[in-house]
Order: sequence, then structure tokens, then C-alpha cells
Amino acid sequence: MSAPSAASRAASAERPRALAGGPLARVAAGTVAMAQAEMRKLRHDHIDIFTRSVQPLLWLFVFGTALSKSHAFPIGHLEYRAYLAPGVLAQAAMFIAIFFGLAVIWERDVGQLQRLLATPLPRVAIVLGKAAGACVRALVQALLLLAVLAAFGIGVRWSLLGVLGMLLMLMLGTAGFACMSMLLAAAVKERERFMGIGQLIMMPLFFASSALYPLSIMPPWLHVLARVNPLTYEVQGLRQLLDGSGAGAELWLDFLVVAAFLAVMLAAATRRYPKAIL
Repeated sequence: MSAPSAASRAASAERPRALAGGPLARVAAGTVAMAQAEMRKLRHDHIDIFTRSVQPLLWLFVFGTALSKSHAFPIGHLEYRAYLAPGVLAQAAMFIAIFFGLAVIWERDVGQLQRLLATPLPRVAIVLGKAAGACVRALVQALLLLAVLAAFGIGVRWSLLGVLGMLLMLMLGTAGFACMSMLLAAAVKERERFMGIGQLIMMPLFFASSALYPLSIMPPWLHVLARVNPLTYEVQGLRQLLDGSGAGAELWLDFLVVAAFLAVMLAAATRRYPKAIL
């Protein structure tokens, strides 16, 4: 046995698990490693979840209660707060995802991003791992909001498959918006400018969707914008899974559109992410 071959086997044995196996195994292992790092951050910052839950609760109990008696929207016999709940869940998750790019800017400023990009981890694993971190935060917040809905008896249709499907749809949408946020962070260098652009993107996406009101009452120009808005399909899917409504859309179409949005944003963010250090 030659010395070089023995050294080669020793080096292979010491190879990190995230770099072993084929390309898909490397991507999966790298994604899990990045997601675990984000989860550790969450454990040290769990108060952030509770403070972020205040805004959706205000939408639900202040805005929702104020309009629940007005019957301003054609939503049938469904209570307006039950109609609003899926939109509030999607909006809260999108808020987490859109501003997740701030972490990329901070990592670049302190030099952590440069060290991360110097590792042999696949770039898609880095982007997916960070998106998974946003999904974890959104998932914890969604579970808290669902507990509030159950505690106050808001008329949501509870079923195991419905809740699991809702959480899957929420994670797909959150991952897509997180990738979009990282794509934006790769082009914007200042945190203040990023926050302004994030608000500029988030609010039109929220209001030009079916989160607050049905598509049927929108003027034609707004209806067109809502139809090309991925948040609309996310909210419609959540609404069908939680309360059985959803503007008559097909659930498979909602999942297809949200998954396609995630795929496009993931590809764009993966290609652009190494340029974030420039």
C-alpha cells in the first residue's frame, strides 16, 4: 500500500459530512447545517418571535373585529376574522422573510459572509439553509397564532391534514420570499436602504393580494396585479386549507405557483449570492 493512497483515504475519512456523497447529498447536508445554525440563533433570540407576533394580532383583533360587523365584503356566512386569519399568517411570515436579507448585509459588514463563501459548501445549500432559517421562524410564529385562533374560538376548520398542508404552503411561500430578500440584499449595500426597499416591496404585495378582501371586489387593474402576485396564491391556498374558502381556486394550482416562485427565486439568489461580498 502506497503512502499517497493511505493519505488520500485518511483525508477522505476526515472529510466533513456536508461534503461527502453526491451533489444532492452535499446540498441536503449543507442545507441542514445552515438551517441548524439559524435555529441556534433563534434559541438565543426567542423574544423576537413574541414581539413579531404583536403586529398580526393587531390586524386580527383590531382591524378584523372592526370590520367583522360591517359586512362590507362578500364572504358569505364566514366570520371576517376567520377570513382574515390566513392573510395575517401569510403577511406575518412574509414580513420575517423580506427582512431576512438584513442578516446578509450584517454578515458582509462583519466579514462572516466572506468566510462562508470561502467554504466548499454548495451555494444553493447556503441559500436554502438561510431560507430554512426564515421558515423556522415563520413556523414558530404560525403555531403561536394558530394557538390564539383556537383559544378565542375563531371559526377555522380544524383538521390534521388541513393544518399540515397549511404549514407546508406557508413554508414554501416564506422560503420564496426569503430567497427574494437575499437576492435584494446582494444588490443593496446599506441596511437603511434595504429597509426602505423592503417596505416598498412588502406593502404593495400585501395590499395587492387577497389577504384582506376577495378578488371579486377589486377593480380590473388591481385584479390583474393580484393574479400575478405569488402572495395571492399563498393566501388562497391557506384559506382553502383553513376555512374551506379561497375564491374558487384549485389547491394544486396554488401549490404549483408558490413552488414555482420559490424555484425561480432560489435559482436567482444562488446565482447572485456570491456577488454579495462585492
